[in-house]
Amino acid sequence: MIDSILSINLTDYSYEVESREDLIERWIGGIGLATQLFKERMKDLKADPLSEKNVIVFAIGPFTPAYPYASKTVSVFKSPLTNEFGESHGGGRTAMAIASAGYSAIVIEGVSDKPVYVVIDGEKVYFKDGRSLKGIRDSLILARILAEIEKGRGIRSIIRAGYAGERLVRFACITTETYRHFGRLGLGAVFGSKNLLALVVMGKKSYKTDNPRLYREVYKEIYRLGVESDAMRKYHLIGTAENVLPLNEMRALPVKNLTEFQTECEDISGETLAETRLGRRIACSHCPTACIHIATLREEYEEEKYFYKTLMIGYDYELIYALGSMIGVTEKDSLLRLIHKVESYGLDAISTGVCLAWATEAFKRGIIDVDETLTPLDFGDWRAYMEAIDNLVFQPNEFYRSLAKGVRFASQKYGGQEFALAIAGNEIPGYNTGFSVYFGLLIGMRHSHLDNAGYSLDQKHPDLKPENAVERLVREEMWRQVLSSLVVCFFSRNIYTPQLVSKAFNALAIEMSEDELIKKGEEIYMEKLKLKKEMGYKPSVGDIPERILNISTPAGKLNEKRFETALEYYMQEYWERF
Repeated sequence: MIDSILSINLTDYSYEVESREDLIERWIGGIGLATQLFKERMKDLKADPLSEKNVIVFAIGPFTPAYPYASKTVSVFKSPLTNEFGESHGGGRTAMAIASAGYSAIVIEGVSDKPVYVVIDGEKVYFKDGRSLKGIRDSLILARILAEIEKGRGIRSIIRAGYAGERLVRFACITTETYRHFGRLGLGAVFGSKNLLALVVMGKKSYKTDNPRLYREVYKEIYRLGVESDAMRKYHLIGTAENVLPLNEMRALPVKNLTEFQTECEDISGETLAETRLGRRIACSHCPTACIHIATLREEYEEEKYFYKTLMIGYDYELIYALGSMIGVTEKDSLLRLIHKVESYGLDAISTGVCLAWATEAFKRGIIDVDETLTPLDFGDWRAYMEAIDNLVFQPNEFYRSLAKGVRFASQKYGGQEFALAIAGNEIPGYNTGFSVYFGLLIGMRHSHLDNAGYSLDQKHPDLKPENAVERLVREEMWRQVLSSLVVCFFSRNIYTPQLVSKAFNALAIEMSEDELIKKGEEIYMEKLKLKKEMGYKPSVGDIPERILNISTPAGKLNEKRFETALEYYMQEYWERF
């Protein structure tokens, strides 16, 4: 296992490398390791997330250089959106680049007194003057410049914030390899607060196993399961965009800020996009599936007839929901233009869409007027939303400065909290499936649908008693701590069973039984829960917007009493252990 940790201090432009075998042996890697490093380095858990006291940790796992689908990197930080523990995962080439540079984790502390980007080339770290790159409004252009001026093409990873991060939009993300993101919870704003434009990571280290025969056997088993699995095949053919039509059919697709639950969405479905706009598919490192779907959009220059530019735009279900159905946009090219706009600025698409949906409803209700929005907002008006996204980033007035802090903050200031669709401060994802998804967002460590797959539980077991639903959600999240410590893509979660994970460890000369893995997941979960508690978070039914407590789902009308019963059980069984 790789046991070196790289620590970077932006304040004095220094760095050091240390071996932390003690942490890695106990906490595996990934989120287990990142949580412990964050606890060590974040001296003031109550500090402003946009102050120099905030700490960023990137961490990979022991499977990263070894097995298919171990393609993710975990990042942790204090979230400027929720003001508590933030966790985000990104794909692309980043994990392999960090492993090839020789590190299990990279810790970033302090703040630079001028714009910089950092180049990590194996054992060497370079702090590059970024003043000439600051203020570039298109993140894609920043990436192209860095790709031209820095070496390592083919082995490096370029991780960059965008202009939204520079402008400290609290839900700005960072992008890696053009089409992958560390989304949700505002890591881009943390980069911006530190005057950090980008990281470029590369290296040439390689690794060998002591048992090549068993390693080849395990590798082939994982690979075979991946390429022959029907579950993985769907990610290659249509991707998560395959969810659009089924969720719409079952009335679980959020439409127009959850005022409707079905819409004419054939034109923005995964099937239509694949048939009419799909340009290519690409994969993260070590992934044989290639689930990243890239659409082509050809646009004519206004001033020259027959002169065109072709945009390559990544899409998936969450982008289609947030910038499509959630704001009433159901025409594919309009959707793609909005996605491209959000990508260019480096905004989190889910938070952007939910903020726009709330602003639209607030405008239509007369809670805010055109003096605030600067352009009339109406569901389906993609041109107005293009202007509103610009305003979110440039923040020309007090309203957009507030909205750039998230829908919870804006609604507390202007009103409309009952239909501001964030849970615990994080804007909701696109699954109106029932009780478990919303309760899962409340108690999940990231307030994410990926924490505990409540949407799946809703569909398979819609009538569970609240206590049983809590147990299912928590147990699923505990196991996902293991997957997030390895770090493997959740799309492959049905491949990486406890039995196979134990066998894969053995092939790397590491003894790890199935029971030990389950226990590790529980320990990491409890460590994160304790940390969230220390940072001031306490789950409350009051964190769930009134609209969610009064809507219909495929599993029936949601009931506030059910949430209260479930939360009481959760608090007794888990939260109050400390």
